Amino acid sequence: MKAKVAEKGTKEISAASLLSRMFGKILAIFFVGFAVYAYRALQPPPPKICGTPDGPPITAPRVKLSDGRYLAYKEHGVPKDQARHKIVFIHGYDSNRHDAVVATGLSPEVIESLGVYIVSIDRPGYGESDPNPKRTVKSLAFDVQELADRLELGSKFYVIGFSMGGQAVWTLLKYIPHRLAGAALLAPVTNYWWPNFPANLSTEAFSHQLPQDRWNLRVAHYLPWLTNWWNTQKFFPACSAASYNPGVLSPQDLALMPKYRARRDFYAQVRQQGQHESLHRDLMIGFGTWEFDPIDLENPFPNNGGSVHLWQGDEDKLVPVTLQRYIAQRQLWIQYHEIPGAGHMFPVLDGMADKIVKALLIGEKNVS
Repeated sequence: MKAKVAEKGTKEISAASLLSRMFGKILAIFFVGFAVYAYRALQPPPPKICGTPDGPPITAPRVKLSDGRYLAYKEHGVPKDQARHKIVFIHGYDSNRHDAVVATGLSPEVIESLGVYIVSIDRPGYGESDPNPKRTVKSLAFDVQELADRLELGSKFYVIGFSMGGQAVWTLLKYIPHRLAGAALLAPVTNYWWPNFPANLSTEAFSHQLPQDRWNLRVAHYLPWLTNWWNTQKFFPACSAASYNPGVLSPQDLALMPKYRARRDFYAQVRQQGQHESLHRDLMIGFGTWEFDPIDLENPFPNNGGSVHLWQGDEDKLVPVTLQRYIAQRQLWIQYHEIPGAGHMFPVLDGMADKIVKALLIGEKNVS
């Protein structure tokens, strides 16, 4: 009797052990499968590089950089060989070389009287410029320097950047100041994690962003490897600027949108190589950890051989005016122009391009 009970107990233990092992294997297979799924979901799709069999066609003039990448550009103004002032324009987020708001808004009178030549570029991954998977905070500065050399712009040139392109101008002031004749930053995007911002100031400015953008920027800063998934999933809203959420536009911006929407003719070109190497990498670089803080920069023109201008609308909902004011208060060599009642899109206001260019090239005062 005891032997039968023992045998029965042994069989029950064996069955339980077998079920436990089977469950363990099933669980392991599940986790491996989930890990593979998660890994694939987090990997961005490869870019569709212009000029390749599966990529968009090449329609713009381009220069070849030293690492083999190509940078596309567009020329505006007087012929280059007749120019007295040569300007490189850097576009903003979700834009391209056609979005040269200063070049397209500049009056013929100013172009001719000042001999202005402007070359606008597609930043890496945008339009027809090759992506740069090794892109860093400093890389665009050297891309612009190479472009200037390839196009023979001379030992010095001017630079104007708008929004995310304005943020990039800080890197030119840091890494190639000796090549610049002057610079203008138009509503340059600020990084809330630049260490010289007082914590209370940056926290307050950050709190005024839409909740979806606060989460998006946290991901870009703390978990950059998650940026692609975060901005392509369908569970909750991602970047408001990429989806043209009117909640990030000021009253003036909303009024200007019909004028800005003329860009729809070339909108398809902006993201044609893929969103990751354009929009997403912008977020990872712009709001990541920087190698320097713009507030630590030294005056690039100590002998008054040039000037730096920062333009900002006081009703900008995308870029906090409070942070720009702080930068201007700390960097007294910057000429700060605050525009009352203006939002983020103020560069497309009638006559604004003339004011920006005159202030930069000939130091015309009282233009803001």
